[in-house]
Amino acid sequence: MKQLLIIRHAKSNWANAAEADIDRSLNERGNKDAPNMANRLIEKHIQLDAIISSTANRAFTTASYFAKAQDIKTKDIVGVDALYLAPAAEYFKQIEAFPQNLQTVAIVGHNPGITDFVNTLTTTQIDNMPTCGIFAIKINTANWKDFQTAKKEFWFFDSPKLIR
Repeated sequence: MKQLLIIRHAKSNWANAAEADIDRSLNERGNKDAPNMANRLIEKHIQLDAIISSTANRAFTTASYFAKAQDIKTKDIVGVDALYLAPAAEYFKQIEAFPQNLQTVAIVGHNPGITDFVNTLTTTQIDNMPTCGIFAIKINTANWKDFQTAKKEFWFFDSPKLIR
């Protein structure tokens, strides 16, 4: 049994309209929500084996907060350029390439692809994956390469609005 946590990046900063989208940082709320959500995983006794993230600044910074809470070194976060604004199909491709020894993995990305992706996984559907939201599933497989066809079970959903 594998476990996957799909995380949308925390709230981004739009103060500088000239800033390239990929370089956009987190705003004050994002810098508050990401460590809070990371700590919620610790409270649930969830230990990640790896974190895979879009290389966009806002996603990678979000992943860094989760890494810190999990005692994972920032250098060990796997940055994947292809996850930047990726469609659902790219998430499947990346997950099927995960090393088989990993049991519990978080993947950090962007809308709209991340919402489209989570809505293909189980009968649990969401209208919009909120910033710093976590959609978690359990996968009945020993091999990530079988992810797309393996039976998946909704595990939990959490978001910053559920904390407030």
